[in-house]
Amino acid sequence: MSYLNKMAAAAALSSTAPRAMIGVYADASDPAKLMADFRAAFDVFKAATNEELAKKADVVLTEKVDRVNAELTRLQAASDALAEKMAVAQLGGDGHGVGRSADPAYAKLFSEWMRSGNGDAAVKTSQSEGPRAAVTKTPAEGGYLAPVEWDRTLTGKLKIISPMRTHARLQSISGAGFTKVFQDRSIGSGWVGETAARPATGTPVFANLTFGTGELYANPAMSQQVIDDSEIALEQWLVSEIDTEFARQEGIAFLSGDGVNKPNGILTYITGGTNADTHPWGAITAVNSGHATQLTADGIINLIYNLPSEMSMNAKFFANLQTIAAMRKLKDGQGNFLWQPSFEAGQPGRLAGVPVVEMAGMPDIAAGAKAALYGDMDATYIVVDRVGLRMLRDPYTNKPFVHFYTTKRVGGGVWNPEPMRALNISA
Repeated sequence: MSYLNKMAAAAALSSTAPRAMIGVYADASDPAKLMADFRAAFDVFKAATNEELAKKADVVLTEKVDRVNAELTRLQAASDALAEKMAVAQLGGDGHGVGRSADPAYAKLFSEWMRSGNGDAAVKTSQSEGPRAAVTKTPAEGGYLAPVEWDRTLTGKLKIISPMRTHARLQSISGAGFTKVFQDRSIGSGWVGETAARPATGTPVFANLTFGTGELYANPAMSQQVIDDSEIALEQWLVSEIDTEFARQEGIAFLSGDGVNKPNGILTYITGGTNADTHPWGAITAVNSGHATQLTADGIINLIYNLPSEMSMNAKFFANLQTIAAMRKLKDGQGNFLWQPSFEAGQPGRLAGVPVVEMAGMPDIAAGAKAALYGDMDATYIVVDRVGLRMLRDPYTNKPFVHFYTTKRVGGGVWNPEPMRALNISA
């Protein structure tokens, strides 16, 4: 068979491939159909991976496994999106991250304030290109927003958002920072006879850790004419765009932030990291993967059992998409796959029975990299919020443009290193 024929045969996959894998996408509105497609895709993935392992070196087969792996990722994303959409609907949101639109009075006030600066002051506070100077009627700067007739929707460029805030501990504060007092439980005791001396025993030592906040800001500008003439709900669009950008920046800082005007990232608290010595209870323990450059099934098992059972009840794996793809190929000593797909819409896949969360920004698999975290993120990392979003409408500084100066103060750091482990790619 020629190479082209092999490619064509590989593209057809197998007779058991779900419809979504041969050009007909799964119905993301039907949870039962979505899960059926997911399970069928996983069956194809297992068969293809077993064949790849048996043949060792086959470019066509490897491409097939990668393609099915990508399909599993797409189906998982569709499942998550469906669950999120259902949750938003239950909370009265609009499905686009702007739940406040369910309040007509608020939406009306905010719209009026955006356009003219009039209205209740309460609406001013809401829950890799270089910066553009402003939005005007010039097409490239927003002029498409005010034509005579058009498609009244906006399609935005993808921004990868980390789910760190969803899984971490949240603390709202009203001051400049948040301080927690820790004690090392070093009290001593001992057995003595009836008349034996009772020497002094150990006394706990106290230490405190302060979680400060950094400030995020955005200062977009629009001409007054485009504000007046726009055919879209500018208040929803602008708040949503700023909120998405802030969430992206937060996610990066929560993982790898250096603490300078930003949170301290969780990866900096791992043994050998810049914050390894800052917490009174020590650093996050790193467990080797068992191979200099790869994941191994034994390494995953060692990682799981390195965490005390008392702390593993809410434990999850946190890794980026490429690492998750490698996790799906791992097998135990009996040839069984460690990874299993979710059987319920909105639930994550599992590795060795543990939920796996895709965390954009985590390191790729490479020698010495901390490619995955395993543990209870809520008990490990704290996100500190000060007030929320603040927006200042400024029509004076740069006439004829109106600036919407928006700020958010947020901090973060490790609350307790003990309920978390890191997977270090090393023999």
